[in-house]
Amino acid sequence: MIDIDHTPLSQWHSLVSDAEQAVGVTLEPELESYLVFTLMRYLDRPEMAQRVLGLDYLKAAHCQGREQQERLRDVGDQCLLYSGLFPRRAERRRVRISYYVDLGRSAYHHLGSSGITHSALYAELVQTFVIAMDILQMIRNLRQEQQLDPLGSLELWQDTGSRVARQALSDITNATPQPDPEARKGGGNGRLH
Repeated sequence: MIDIDHTPLSQWHSLVSDAEQAVGVTLEPELESYLVFTLMRYLDRPEMAQRVLGLDYLKAAHCQGREQQERLRDVGDQCLLYSGLFPRRAERRRVRISYYVDLGRSAYHHLGSSGITHSALYAELVQTFVIAMDILQMIRNLRQEQQLDPLGSLELWQDTGSRVARQALSDITNATPQPDPEARKGGGNGRLH
């Protein structure tokens, strides 16, 4: 007899559900499942840390058909994991976390607009990328792993509108970050009040 409550799938699902609750969002079931299976697929692959995702994205552009789809999906998924679970990787590579957000959204956008199977899911991932990233960052927080420093939180909030980064800023400064009314449209730029 298999104990369903202690399978890796159920444990990941429970962790994602707890993080959703802590962030105050609920993903659509299809997106939640995609996030759980992405976690299961990649987190036992240490070679992922050696990838240069910008180059992988460019290489995918030169591929065709199924190979291109798989490579773009891998870039999008890994960018989601880097920005959510491994945000310090951006700091070590001297890029902002929003680099991974933008690159991942671009990969998913290409898949979402291609008319392939699951293109609607990829199109939805473009729109919910930051929310999914926030859920992954909350998983880090729930596990009491090192959070972003104040500057990293400010940059992430300004660049993406991240709820988790905004809350971290509020916790650090006892101030409530507010959008900057003079900031360019479409960005999450803001200031503390």
